Amino acid sequence: MTAAGRTGYCPRGKGSLSMPPLTIALGNYGLTKPIKQAGADLGRLNLKFVEVDQIVPMMRRMCRGLEFDICEMAFTTYVCARAAGLPFTAIPVFVTRNFHHWAIFINTKSGIKEPKDLEGRKVGVNRGYTVTTGLWARGVLQTEYGVDLDKVTWVPTDDEHVAEFDAPKNVDYSFRGAKMQELLLSGKIDAAIGEVGVDAPEVKPLLPNARTDAFGYFRKTGIYPINHGVVIKDSVLKEKPGIADELYRAFVAAKAEYLKNLDKTEANTSWDAAAKVNKEVVGDPFPFGIEPNRKALEAITQFAVDQKMVPRKFTVEELFVPAN
Repeated sequence: MTAAGRTGYCPRGKGSLSMPPLTIALGNYGLTKPIKQAGADLGRLNLKFVEVDQIVPMMRRMCRGLEFDICEMAFTTYVCARAAGLPFTAIPVFVTRNFHHWAIFINTKSGIKEPKDLEGRKVGVNRGYTVTTGLWARGVLQTEYGVDLDKVTWVPTDDEHVAEFDAPKNVDYSFRGAKMQELLLSGKIDAAIGEVGVDAPEVKPLLPNARTDAFGYFRKTGIYPINHGVVIKDSVLKEKPGIADELYRAFVAAKAEYLKNLDKTEANTSWDAAAKVNKEVVGDPFPFGIEPNRKALEAITQFAVDQKMVPRKFTVEELFVPAN
């Protein structure tokens, strides 16, 4: 079977591809290290790496000002950006991913005992309503536990990356700038999604067997959640028609280098730690291409509609640079 048949995305062979340096913003993970430290063959790519401490502000800068030629991008943010017509397009490379059953926390004083009890309550979301962890956690609550998401008030602690985003009516931005742990401990919210930064006896995971539940979800649905992808400015794609193939090939090489040492080295980040654990169940912890990720991509595009983030369901193919 050809590479295109396996992945739905087939990089072209080598040829001449002349280009000036392209600015690229990537987070610091084991998977990106071979690219950022020249441990992978970059072929004809000429990349200028932007210094990145935290990738989240870089994503916002890309959405608000198109500051980079290539940028790591939270995938739900990307779907919202496409709906808003922002001029960048993804390649089917996914640099962070994990399950999100663990990411839902409750204040036990709220009386919440099970997922359906979230209905009628205020639930905080770390950063924006459109963060990818929020989308996945809400999707699981809806499809696996029958929670009516429209009956929950969602409370983000920050703005959205995509300035054009128009939130549904049950999103309350009045606590922007507040600390999630303070909101949760004070009882101003009853539960929270994401990193809450609380070590207190009254704050507990909503799903006490989150890892078991997550792996059961994967075995039942085949969905291995995607967090961050990689996007390229449309102007660069037009000016340098081989760039998407070259970048894809570079990530494939970087992944091969990364996976060789995954079991031999300490996890550099929480994403690397998750990869070590998840691969025992999912196999390849970082599958690239469209076909190996179709179930996750179909889920993201459906959840985005269900959660009123976008006006219509995107097809998977229209989200990516066309394969050659």
